[in-house]
Amino acid sequence: MNVTDETGEYLVKLARHSAESWVKHGKEPSVMDPIPEQAKLTTGAFVTVKTYEGGETSLRGCIGYPLGIKALYLEIIDLSQESTLNDPRFHPVTEGEFSSLVFEVTILTPPIEIEYSDPQDLLNQIRVPGDGLIVKFGKYQGLLLPQVPVEQNWNSEEFLSYTCRKAYLPVDIWKKERVSVQKFQGIVFSEMKPKGKIKRLPLNN
Repeated sequence: MNVTDETGEYLVKLARHSAESWVKHGKEPSVMDPIPEQAKLTTGAFVTVKTYEGGETSLRGCIGYPLGIKALYLEIIDLSQESTLNDPRFHPVTEGEFSSLVFEVTILTPPIEIEYSDPQDLLNQIRVPGDGLIVKFGKYQGLLLPQVPVEQNWNSEEFLSYTCRKAYLPVDIWKKERVSVQKFQGIVFSEMKPKGKIKRLPLNN
């Protein structure tokens, strides 16, 4: 999947524009024209919001669709509301926070089931940096984006274990049970600082 820098910049600007409309005015935002053709494709996406302070960032909200359900630009509008107002891990973003927030958009490839013979074979098929993961076991499911292990300096085993934890499963369940593990790739665009320059974040070797 190839996404131009121009499309990525548009989507990040749309995420901020939409979030400000939802939070400050309580209404659905207008669509920013012109809409790039790639922004009309249907694909999975996440909007991540981070607090920026002293050059460091901390998570403020992150919501997404692992699989595309509508045109990408429409997903970003929806997810901007969800990530700022409805992430259950955080209280809603307030109007006064926007000057210290950075917005990040991740565009996902379709998840692929990892076929593995044993736990070591499973680990061997997980690339860090490069892959995002979805773990499923019974009614439990957890997802971590490909930038997370890079930011946390995890290896593939730590990444898999923390994805299990995200699914509210034991971190070592993949060593004992036959869990479903899917991997995907992501293209990430982010503001470098609040309302600042937007760049593509490198995730691969």
